[in-house]
Amino acid sequence: MIESQICAQAIASHTPFDLAEAESIAASLTFLREQSRFWQRENHVGHLTTSTWVVNSEKSHVLLTHHRKFDCWLQVGGHVDEEDESLLAAALREDTEESGIQAIEPLQTHIFDIGHHPINSAKEPPHVHYDIRYLLVAKTMEFVVSEESNNLAWFSLTDVATISSSIALQRMASKLC
Repeated sequence: MIESQICAQAIASHTPFDLAEAESIAASLTFLREQSRFWQRENHVGHLTTSTWVVNSEKSHVLLTHHRKFDCWLQVGGHVDEEDESLLAAALREDTEESGIQAIEPLQTHIFDIGHHPINSAKEPPHVHYDIRYLLVAKTMEFVVSEESNNLAWFSLTDVATISSSIALQRMASKLC
């Protein structure tokens, strides 16, 4: 099980790319201080999630999912489970589950990006996802679409801004361009 203090140290040591990411770091640290059940889905204040910015070997394309529930293009990711030993382990597990790619590894072991956003769904009370993102490289561009996605696709980093208005996606693409 992941410890709150270890998560807080990793988040606090991340250098923000812009003001929005700095605000997400501050919000995530406040959330961790105030919530002992920081990763549990049953915590309706919010929970820590992990996601991945998966690039190909040339670092020219990113794998995105057209999320079934949210009906938009996003990075691959999901919830932290009790058996996850670290946030990176949770991110790797989620990526494999959602993309089917087995030949994948971290390009770096420290956090790549941090964001937070409200979740408003008819199936659960409104809450916030405090998303910790890791940079991974896929050794293959073949994937399998999971039941959580309408589709998966590789996009050129320079095309990310044309497929999504998400500031977070554009920020992550900018970090590699």
